Amino acid sequence: MAVAALPLGHSVAVAASQERLLAYGARIVGDDARTRVVMDFDRPPSFSIHYIANPERVVVDLPETAFGFPAKDLEARGLFKDIRYGTMDGDSARIVLTATKPVRIGTAKVQADEGGKGQRLVLEAEATDKATFNELVKAQSWGEPEAAQTASAMPAPENAGPGDFIVAVDAGHGGIDTGAIGVDTKTQEKDVTLEFAKAFADRLNGVPGIKAFLTRKDDSFLSLSERVQIARQNRAALFVSMHADTLRQKDIRGATVYTISDKASDKLAADLAERENLSDQIAGNAATAEPPEVADILLDLTRRETQAFSISMAESVLTSFKDQVTTINNPHRHAGFRVLQAPDVPSVLLELGFLSNTEDEKLLLDQAWRDKIGNLLTEAVKRYRASMVAKGG
Repeated sequence: MAVAALPLGHSVAVAASQERLLAYGARIVGDDARTRVVMDFDRPPSFSIHYIANPERVVVDLPETAFGFPAKDLEARGLFKDIRYGTMDGDSARIVLTATKPVRIGTAKVQADEGGKGQRLVLEAEATDKATFNELVKAQSWGEPEAAQTASAMPAPENAGPGDFIVAVDAGHGGIDTGAIGVDTKTQEKDVTLEFAKAFADRLNGVPGIKAFLTRKDDSFLSLSERVQIARQNRAALFVSMHADTLRQKDIRGATVYTISDKASDKLAADLAERENLSDQIAGNAATAEPPEVADILLDLTRRETQAFSISMAESVLTSFKDQVTTINNPHRHAGFRVLQAPDVPSVLLELGFLSNTEDEKLLLDQAWRDKIGNLLTEAVKRYRASMVAKGG
């Protein structure tokens, strides 16, 4: 089937099995006037196409898909400067093509390949002007909006009692948002954080009176606001977000603990917050206005008590790490991280280390080191909880 032009958010439904699609091949050719993207599937995929501005992006939504081709086969070129693809949730996947200039998809079609082995999704992109692109964004329809998390799907601590101390353990990134990439092993940050978060939550659940749960349990994408919502709706007493970033300065290594602030403590913290806050954009989500309570904590810090508790947790972590774990200079830093913006949940973001540093990368993949960090963090949570109980919290 072929579509001569896609002026609006366009959807093509193709009969297919409910089993996960396999994308086993991909290629991209073209220049800064026209670019063709081709993906090979084991059967005809259903798909929809949308446009997002600031920056200009083309979003292709697919059913649940396994991407089985080498990343180099779909490296950005021509009209596109960045291409991401991956899982969005248990039922869907997404391709996000970030453009170098305004674009439009002139043709989109699914067709059998020459050998008859599978089906191809072919996208023909062409340069256009900004006014036309803005009209595409304005005119399209994304369909009926749905709640990000239903009550039944919302992660929650198991068997939590009325007096239990609830901890939300957040594995950073996930799905289409891979996060940082290891300098030597090419390990993806989303995998490091998920494995660590699972082990950390298990340790916390072994402590009487503490119940921990994961914001994500698998390789699926969660928006930053969803992570905050999950913590708040479960009445978490603490939110801990796990990360392992990269830096241009390959010699910088060590753990860092971040708390929220309307003004960054330094350029490194500001740059890191800016990158982490791009998670939703990487996944092809349109920008949304922040709720009033978020603006309050970022601009006025009206919930100073919550911020003070967050700082207390950061200090507890660094007390546990002292003489046990390598940290960067000034290991407690702060900036406007959107994932830490819950106005009523003390929150910290922990950089376990930097995947851009070879020594840190080795440690992040070393089971003994991860066990050590997990035990030290568990002690930090216990100490923090004891201090809150002593204060009547």
